[in-house]
Amino acid sequence: MISSLHGAVAHVADDSLVVVVGGVGFSVAVTAQLARTVHVGTDVHLHTNLIVREDALSLFGFESREELVVFTQLISVTGVGPKSALGVLSSLTVPQIAQAVADDDDAPFRRVSGIGPKTAKLIVVQLAGKLAVVPTTAPAAIGARGQVPLQVTQALVGLGWSERTAAEAVASVAENASDGDRASVQALLRLTLAMLGPARKETVGG
Repeated sequence: MISSLHGAVAHVADDSLVVVVGGVGFSVAVTAQLARTVHVGTDVHLHTNLIVREDALSLFGFESREELVVFTQLISVTGVGPKSALGVLSSLTVPQIAQAVADDDDAPFRRVSGIGPKTAKLIVVQLAGKLAVVPTTAPAAIGARGQVPLQVTQALVGLGWSERTAAEAVASVAENASDGDRASVQALLRLTLAMLGPARKETVGG
């Protein structure tokens, strides 16, 4: 079982990467968001799931172990294959998936391409109690500073980026930003827009 890969990206497609490890290139199916945020030459560390079938070996990779766990849970649901599970994770964040299941709300899953009403309901029913709900907003105790990333994310969504892409970009920028920039909506938004700039034509204006 290939449980993880750490290497340089040699090729990027809409929903897959080729990652070179020890001179061997591994084709890995990934979420559309991840494919948009990496470039050839980027070093990546992916948590992976190898799907073995009679006619193919398919490798699916994720930036976080939480995504991998949810992927594994999704493919255990009747009628959900690996590609559909990847589609869910391309459309919804892990907290959004967990919250929808906790709320017995199948609407977010019905909006995912390839997921029909019956399968969406099965996801909610069969994953009930299996996914931990993670708060999607900062608790009040964190104070105003904790609200800055949320406000920047909401601003980016208003400009046309998906919530998932916006949240991941803001988190990445905030991690390397100065304390002053992290505390300022305008500064953090400016820095995040600078990072997202090259992909803007793909996400804004349809």
